[in-house]
Amino acid sequence: MDKVNLGAKLGTFDAIFSPKIVARLNDYKIAVVKTKGEFVWHKHDDTDDFFLVLKGRLRIQLRGSEDVVLEPGELFVVPKGVEHCPCADEETHILLIEPAGTPNTGDAGGPLTAQEETI
Repeated sequence: MDKVNLGAKLGTFDAIFSPKIVARLNDYKIAVVKTKGEFVWHKHDDTDDFFLVLKGRLRIQLRGSEDVVLEPGELFVVPKGVEHCPCADEETHILLIEPAGTPNTGDAGGPLTAQEETI
């Protein structure tokens, strides 16, 4: 039952595209991640994908739709089953909320798939 300082948690690691769990809410993980560059095109067949930008600027490419650009304090939910690819020209910090066990790379897998880690 401790409060969580997101800035302090983000200051504990430098890895890009490696989400870190900072809290749990029922069966959901609440994680922070640092991004820079283009991630991987993927989708989540069983869950929506929640993004809240804390710092920087995130562009979410959506297959067959216009890109969504998020500034600090803005959020976007990618509906389940929609293929997407997050991109950031500068280091960007994001808060993610998703069911525990959801891989960050969705159906794509590959070397950017991160193990769930709590900090």
